[in-house]
Amino acid sequence: MFDLDPRSRKPIYEQLVDRFIDLIINEVLTVDEQLPSVRTLAQQLTINPNTIQRAYRELEAHGYIYSIKGKGSFVSPSSERSKQEKLDELKLEIEKLMTEAIFLGMTREELIELVHSAGTLIGGGKNRDSIDERQ
Repeated sequence: MFDLDPRSRKPIYEQLVDRFIDLIINEVLTVDEQLPSVRTLAQQLTINPNTIQRAYRELEAHGYIYSIKGKGSFVSPSSERSKQEKLDELKLEIEKLMTEAIFLGMTREELIELVHSAGTLIGGGKNRDSIDERQ
């Protein structure tokens, strides 16, 4: 379930956060599904429970999970507002990456092709046919 790389420059808790987000977005973990307890997951992954707790706090801060005292942590229902906030963050990140790619020499056509191939790979999003191809 979790492929953690202890040699990665990315901290273990961030790797856990990324993996949980991936599982939630791809609906492997469903709404209101209980996550493994901190102790159980720490034993399974042989890592410090504080690392798991930090990852859970990060996920909760971003609205991916919620906690019930004495019961555990659960996958949050995704609200349209949190989805929109996440989309806004992603748009800024993509814009920054595209600007860097253009600076390094990538052409507009290469960027458009990259968007098309990504859309084809994952089946596109809500507005998959509305990509602006003006050149």
